[in-house]
Amino acid sequence: MLSTTGTVMTSTVLRADDRPVDASGRVIAGFENNEQETRAEGSWRPFSDRKIRVGIAGFGLCKFGAQFGFQDHPNVEVSAVTDLLPDRRAELAKACRCKKTYESCEAMLDDDTIEAVYIATDAPSHANLAMKALQRGKHVASAVPAVFGSLEDADRLFEAVKKSGQHYMMFETSCFHKDLYAWHRQYENGDFGKIVYSEGEYYHYFGQPLGGYNPQTRTVDTNGWRKGLPPQWYPTHATAFYVGVTGQRFTEVSALGNPSVVPHLQAKNNRYKNPFGSEVGLFRTTEEGMSRMAVSWDMPSARGEQGRVYGQKDEKSLVPTVRPALPPQVRGGSHGGSHGHLTSEFIDAILRDRKPWIDVAQSLNMTVAGIVAHQSALRDGELMKIPQYVFEKS
Repeated sequence: MLSTTGTVMTSTVLRADDRPVDASGRVIAGFENNEQETRAEGSWRPFSDRKIRVGIAGFGLCKFGAQFGFQDHPNVEVSAVTDLLPDRRAELAKACRCKKTYESCEAMLDDDTIEAVYIATDAPSHANLAMKALQRGKHVASAVPAVFGSLEDADRLFEAVKKSGQHYMMFETSCFHKDLYAWHRQYENGDFGKIVYSEGEYYHYFGQPLGGYNPQTRTVDTNGWRKGLPPQWYPTHATAFYVGVTGQRFTEVSALGNPSVVPHLQAKNNRYKNPFGSEVGLFRTTEEGMSRMAVSWDMPSARGEQGRVYGQKDEKSLVPTVRPALPPQVRGGSHGGSHGHLTSEFIDAILRDRKPWIDVAQSLNMTVAGIVAHQSALRDGELMKIPQYVFEKS
């Protein structure tokens, strides 16, 4: 329990024994650094009494539906939750302190009382569910990636956001890592000048396939969507270290992949016909700089999400680089304390009717770069152009 200004409030905290684990029993990357501390009392100031009515979809392997603190935010009422599996649906409802449940996300989207949805379902469903929600007039927060291997879906999602007039935000955790957020503020202030070279890395060892939703069996098993996943189809933890810092875009890429010794990461053993356990792309940027983005599933000695940026200047300014204050009952959470900040950014954007930081253009620019990188790797490094997205909503 937390107490502030005489009011008692509850806060959801991820206990050590609740952290999700992989097939070997190891805590899944990103959940080992669960930030528990809160900011000093009084550092956050509410500006609205409005409560956004939010529906939450998905309580899978990582229990993402309840990991980002919607249920703890003072400007949110979790109105309904859903998961395709009844036991997980019940767990999600309990974790979010919500009584109303639906058997599917589509059914929940028909609830006219819901203003916004958080889509934390299996990755292949993100784009279609987001578009359906937008068509029904809902604001959308989506787990990564925004789209799953489809450039056509990227164009469709972009147009759906523009047409709907609603707010869309992808919950890319790297953007609220302390270092990336600080670099973003410094870049905006002109401290780096143009970025000459940047790097982003996402290393997550999958020696054995993780469970994932399998539409063929309509359950979770090791033949689900994660088995054999092309590394660069899940690139945003890495690509955020350029796109998130700068708001700029990638223009072209030459990528290579390494044939994997891990059985499920071999083309004959997965639905994607993907032969690679690791993929590395060298990108050209809109600033005419270079960027190396690496994603790997088959290096047991490598772990985590990290990056670096190097600019034409190295100025020391007084621009504040600390992350924004959170409501006292909202914790930073896992993935470097990013979870609560993502939720706070999304809710603040709705309340103020402003564009969220990781809007649809940023989301797609992080995601489609990896889709094209995988295509390049399959063509032994062929230099390929990357679609670019610019969203003008203020």
